[in-house]
Amino acid sequence: MSSSNQFSLLKERRFAPFFATQFLGAFNDNIFRNGLIILITFQSVQVFSLNASQLANIAGAIFILPFFLFSAISGQFADKYEKSRLIRLIKVIEIALMSMAAVAFVSHSYSVLFLVLFLMGCQSTLFGPVKYAYLPQQLETSELVGGNALVEAGTYLAIIFGLIVGGILVDPDGQFALSGCLLAVAIFGYIASRAIPQTRAVDPGLNMNWNVWTETWHIIGFARADRGVFLSILGISWFWFFGSVMTLQIPAYTLDILHGNKDISILLLVGFAVGVGIGSLLCERLSGHRIELGLVPFGSIGLSLFAIDLYFAQPTMHVEAVDSVLAFFDQDGTMRILFDLVMLGAFGGLYSVPLYALIQERAKRQHLSRIIAANNIINSFFMVGAAGLAIALMNAGLSIPQLFVVLGILNAVVAIYIYSLLPEFLMRFVAWIIVNTLYRIRTTGLENIPEHGPAIIVCNHVSFIDGLVVGGSIQRPARFVMWYKIFDIPFINFLFKNAKAIPIASTSENEEILRKAFEQIDEELADGNLVCIFPEGGITQDGEIQTFRRGIEKIIELRPVPVIPVGLSGLWGSWFSRKKSGGLRRIPGKLLARVDIRFGEAVKADEATAPQLELLVRTLRGQKR
Repeated sequence: MSSSNQFSLLKERRFAPFFATQFLGAFNDNIFRNGLIILITFQSVQVFSLNASQLANIAGAIFILPFFLFSAISGQFADKYEKSRLIRLIKVIEIALMSMAAVAFVSHSYSVLFLVLFLMGCQSTLFGPVKYAYLPQQLETSELVGGNALVEAGTYLAIIFGLIVGGILVDPDGQFALSGCLLAVAIFGYIASRAIPQTRAVDPGLNMNWNVWTETWHIIGFARADRGVFLSILGISWFWFFGSVMTLQIPAYTLDILHGNKDISILLLVGFAVGVGIGSLLCERLSGHRIELGLVPFGSIGLSLFAIDLYFAQPTMHVEAVDSVLAFFDQDGTMRILFDLVMLGAFGGLYSVPLYALIQERAKRQHLSRIIAANNIINSFFMVGAAGLAIALMNAGLSIPQLFVVLGILNAVVAIYIYSLLPEFLMRFVAWIIVNTLYRIRTTGLENIPEHGPAIIVCNHVSFIDGLVVGGSIQRPARFVMWYKIFDIPFINFLFKNAKAIPIASTSENEEILRKAFEQIDEELADGNLVCIFPEGGITQDGEIQTFRRGIEKIIELRPVPVIPVGLSGLWGSWFSRKKSGGLRRIPGKLLARVDIRFGEAVKADEATAPQLELLVRTLRGQKR
């Protein structure tokens, strides 16, 4: 597993030209879109007899609509053809569109600008599947979180600059500077794309299906093949819904609630974008180069809290007009509003980056571009729905701050629903909290955990949370074998069931449960999963490793798979161990203590015996209990 800093990727040809190309593309998109929206909102431009708030939401829908209509075709292109060539073609299209936009801005042809906005959505639809399918072909699995974090941070950095440049260059007397900038950035983007290395087609023999509707259902079928991938797509789509409703209201929120001008609108949008960049870059540090799904629930909690707090920061319209950023900062509650938006962005970054990385890591390579296209289709459906919901709720009489409250509550409901369908997210969140707050976890030998295929993990049993600590330290989901009385604890039983934990009992306790446990273990191994077993048969009473039971040998005899020994030390004497009282201690002990988890080399099935595995685990644990 790589331990290099994510920023080192910016020095490598496999990533740097691609990063520059996508950054300049996002920069140009936002110069154009925000220049257009600011022009409409703050210069009283009338198009199609609609007001500024309606036009802002319609503009968002127009840009997103092509993702829904044409992603099925673009996903096929990205799988069938070599990616660097496709990217260069897409940048040539961008140059043509920016030339058209330049003429429309200079001639004040606002209806043509909305046509260009739609065509830019078509161009972005072509780029999306190539963009996210390129990364797993050029990066190692351990680099995916860092690479995605840089792309997300770069995108929102581009949004920041696009907001600023688009706002500055909007001129009521003429749009020559804005037009020239759009064309220049498109040309520089094409130049950067020339340095992107060749990236082979994953399915060159693919027969193109030009029927958008049948192919859409076809690629959604690819996405649904893996439940975790599909639920991740739904999670990402919800974030785009949430972010669309939030950011599309900012110009009107500034004008109608804060009584401010375009500079204040840009400041608020920049705050949100800075937050997303910060949250995205924090992902690699908080996840330790792994795809850490525990960050997703953490992100969703923050999204709800700060969306609701944004209402309380300014529930009604400012009485006095604010004509400058400095005057805005003199107002009561300004810092709270800005802080809420920055934190919304940061938690959004923590929420979305692991989901993108999970899709790239778990989806089949030959279908990845089409699965990304399916993601874009579902994203666009949610985003168009977001614009429709915002318009409908405001037409029903809700103010923009009230809309933020509704959005925060909806986010909580959606999060609970998704995590009930895939408790792996919630289990990883609990594990991540324990691993990163209660103790200082140090892992060694993680490279001994295979990325794919079945294996058994055997570990000494020190505390009630050993499963969470070990499970939270490895990237792959594992099925933990646990004592049936813990498995049956009310309220948390459904989590154990959905995490596919396996209840077990001794022969004297319940032979039927024991028999079913061996059957479930064998089924999980047959399906290519990891199974974690504590062969001592119970939590240590004295901190020492007890004799390993022979059940492990029976499992290996039924299903010969590699066995990975793990030594766990540092948890003895903690609140969750049985030191002193034999059960949970009344007073927490050894908080923030260093816990070492050492993963040994895999043992072949024909060499794995209970005494041999016990000796290896003792050696890995060392003297520290």
